[in-house]
Amino acid sequence: MNSLDLDKHMLVAEEPPICLLTIREPFERLTAEEKLYAHHMARAAWYGTRIILRQVSPESTPIFDFIIEIHRACGGRWQWLADQTVVPRDSLQQFLKYAAVFLGNIGNYYGTGDQKFIPRVSDKTLESIASISRRATELYMIIAGPISAPRPSSLGYPSDVAQSAYYPGDIQLSRQEISLVSATLERNSIYPENSRVLKSVEQGKTTYEVLQASIEKDGTPAEFVTPDVGVRVRLVRGDHSEELEYIYDCLGNAKRYAANDLQKRYIEQLQESFKVGDIEPYKESQRIWVKDLAPSVETILGFIEPYRDPHGTRAEFEGIVAFVDTEESKALTSLVDKSTKFIRRLPWATNSKENDGKGPFEKGTFEPPDFTSIHEYSEEMAPAFLSPTEAPTFLNHKYHAFYLWVVIHELLGHGTGKLLTQDGPNEYNFDIENPPIDPLTGRPVVCWYRPGQTWTGVFGDLATTIDECRAECVGAYLISDKELLAIFGFDDHTEITADDLTYNLYLQLGVGGLRALENYIVDDRQKWGQAHSRAHFAMLRVLLDAGNEFLRVEYTKSTNSIIVHVNRTKILSHGRPAIASLLLRLHIYRCTADIEACRSYYEGLTAVEGVFLEWREVVLAKKKPRHVFVQANTVLEEDGTVSLHEYGASAEGMIQSWAERGL
Repeated sequence: MNSLDLDKHMLVAEEPPICLLTIREPFERLTAEEKLYAHHMARAAWYGTRIILRQVSPESTPIFDFIIEIHRACGGRWQWLADQTVVPRDSLQQFLKYAAVFLGNIGNYYGTGDQKFIPRVSDKTLESIASISRRATELYMIIAGPISAPRPSSLGYPSDVAQSAYYPGDIQLSRQEISLVSATLERNSIYPENSRVLKSVEQGKTTYEVLQASIEKDGTPAEFVTPDVGVRVRLVRGDHSEELEYIYDCLGNAKRYAANDLQKRYIEQLQESFKVGDIEPYKESQRIWVKDLAPSVETILGFIEPYRDPHGTRAEFEGIVAFVDTEESKALTSLVDKSTKFIRRLPWATNSKENDGKGPFEKGTFEPPDFTSIHEYSEEMAPAFLSPTEAPTFLNHKYHAFYLWVVIHELLGHGTGKLLTQDGPNEYNFDIENPPIDPLTGRPVVCWYRPGQTWTGVFGDLATTIDECRAECVGAYLISDKELLAIFGFDDHTEITADDLTYNLYLQLGVGGLRALENYIVDDRQKWGQAHSRAHFAMLRVLLDAGNEFLRVEYTKSTNSIIVHVNRTKILSHGRPAIASLLLRLHIYRCTADIEACRSYYEGLTAVEGVFLEWREVVLAKKKPRHVFVQANTVLEEDGTVSLHEYGASAEGMIQSWAERGL
């Protein structure tokens, strides 16, 4: 590791906060059958680990194997390892902390921000640790260069400073080539979510191999020749086949303990999709999943979110098993039951008499995501960018405001909106003879989704950040609705009032917009590394421009100080209208497939230049390490029961938890 070449921000934190994500109490409330269902679904989720590693970076899998091998070789006896390899205890501790952060992020790039992190130890120390076994030495020979290399420094379109394992191999693909492959797949009705693309050149001929995740493999891959440029695109099934076979078997075991026919059908469709590689069965599984209301054990599994693909179409594998908080779910049910009332109050529905008062840019029937209970971890964000007098109250109110923001974001943010679509000749989901009036122009809409087009396909690299920004805006817009807040027990007379929560959320928007700059990458690309961060900065920008000093950032260059101020009396007159304007634009752009207008507006809004670059330096200097979480394992005992094993909130506990998963 050459410290002269190393960006100090890439070093893993000396003291990363490591927390235990405890689940014992809700787990013990499950029945024996539910525990068995949860166990097998959890095993299916954990078996997706190597898929994720393969999607992050070429070196992630061997680094993972290296960490697990070190634990095996020393049996978790870390002092013994230090003695045997003559590595100072503090150096070993720094390696263990790197390992914990790596395992917590499932790869050597942060899950938030997609920026690389590097161990805070020398190459010599790593080599000494590797000497504990022959296998560890072999693995270290593979990872010795990339584990500490400062470049590539982030995930993104393949270049000298970025890499993407969605486009593996030694030959880089350009954006134009990726678009070419995407267009070819779209013409042949092949979804890209569960694929990667490998480019090869033989005898001057270029071939793009679309590596599709499936258990099954083809002796002769399907081949398509692009009519415009004549290059070959091959569909090669069998990517991640070994892991998917494990997952398939675990799903089969879980099916025996499913609570109802919906869960059984859901599992069958997942299995079919993972077996053959077709996304259609997966889409059917999600239609079934939505109908399985309020299950005791909630699961999400598959290639879902395209955040880490720079092109915005290929999805990271995701596996979640969660248990329900019944009491909290009652309030969420009440919100869903009253959803139409609140949807009518959103900017695109105001004063509309169409579609039951929801307007032409909204579905006829509200289709909420599953909402049994929504929890999202909220990290401390206050003291660095708020005045000392503001911070205590902010922290006291922050969780409640953040939780409600997330609730509205997930239910009424992601749950709303109608994409105007043409399905075929003379087949539209809107009246083409009398098209809806675009509220941004005052004229009938002139664009919509054509046959075969999808939201992510049209909006590409902007899709995820636009979607998240729109949902965040819905949450921010409706959090000042006192009737909505009353559902969750907050009004003008509670200890924390409804107005307190609204004010706190706008402070969070200011602080969160500043912290977003952590994930803006300053190099020759000038790009955002995280969809949510870009969305938060966009919201900060419109609030700064709301006028009359509604939201003000006090920046003192001489002391590197930044303080966020929000005028509480102007939230309804200035803050809320600013959020409404942003929300309306993004919603209409999304509904009408207007990528050109959207790109022009959003890229300008989220450009980081001038004083924002100065703010970024202050934010980076005050950056706090993100938490990583030690998670439990379920174990199938000899008597057929399932027990829960939890671990210490430490680097050693993190490593042990992963080692015992046997992946």
